[in-house]
Amino acid sequence: MHKTLRLLPSLDFLRGFEASGRLLSFTRAAAELHLTQSALSRQVAAIEEALGIPLFERRHRALRLTDEGAAFHREITAHLQGIARAAESAGSARRAPGLTVTTTVSFASLWLIPRLPRFRATHPDVEVYVSADDRNVDLSRGEVDVAIRYVSRETKLPSDAVPMFGERMLPVVSPAVARDPRTPLKRPADLSKHVLLHLDDPEGRVPWLNWPAWLAANGEPGLKPAGSLRFTVYDQVVQAAVGGQGVALGRLPLIAELLREGRLVAPFSKRYDSERGYVALTAPHAGAREDVAAFVRWLDAEAAGVRGEPGIAPAATALRAPGARSARRAPRR
Repeated sequence: MHKTLRLLPSLDFLRGFEASGRLLSFTRAAAELHLTQSALSRQVAAIEEALGIPLFERRHRALRLTDEGAAFHREITAHLQGIARAAESAGSARRAPGLTVTTTVSFASLWLIPRLPRFRATHPDVEVYVSADDRNVDLSRGEVDVAIRYVSRETKLPSDAVPMFGERMLPVVSPAVARDPRTPLKRPADLSKHVLLHLDDPEGRVPWLNWPAWLAANGEPGLKPAGSLRFTVYDQVVQAAVGGQGVALGRLPLIAELLREGRLVAPFSKRYDSERGYVALTAPHAGAREDVAAFVRWLDAEAAGVRGEPGIAPAATALRAPGARSARRAPRR
């Protein structure tokens, strides 16, 4: 083996360095790679020791690449992408046709997965792999083909983004709880007799999805409920509401099917529209693939059906990027 090859850092260490330089955070890079922050820091320190140069400037709550580190990062990123392309090419001949779609845990479980049989019925040869993760995956890395993102109106979207629908919120509860004459639900003030189901959000990432904001917007800022339950992901909130454990803030269209089936009911009409909505994005490497284009066209058609239902969700025109298209009218590439 050539001497230079023997001196190469571990590939895992280089992946850790690439993620740290891209995110400029050991903590976020460690979470992406499913490592501890201390383990990732040791990996980067080992590379620095082997090279004999500092790659990062470690500041208080901040991380910055040195000039040498930035140059090394550009080279490493390019070579790791080349390795990924080589592996993709080598394995593609033996792998069944398929695509990977990433989206949030709640969107996957409540909206996407229940609809997938309809796509499979018309495209039985396309395997769909759902990667549910509340973190945004970098589409340029080649790990996923389509992303369904939950974005704000201020988000800058690429021209080929396909807006799906906005989001509307209203209180929902199981029919049994709604019918209980001891705890009527006729107006917002009646929520004081009920347990409220919360999405736990200690970092304030989704302030529009909390009961205090809804109560303040509907004239009950000081309301004290009979109790509270907190959950780490939204679909747990929904399951608790279906099970009669309390009142949840329902997100349309995610819970629209549960309302149609009568497993949840909306006891009063107070609702509000979120400043956010859902869009479908195609990864740069997947833009020419017909299976990916077919999947995005199917997503657009499913979303059009949702947008056409009165009272379910507002149209996502506020999320449309300049030049954004409808997937069904897109030319094949």
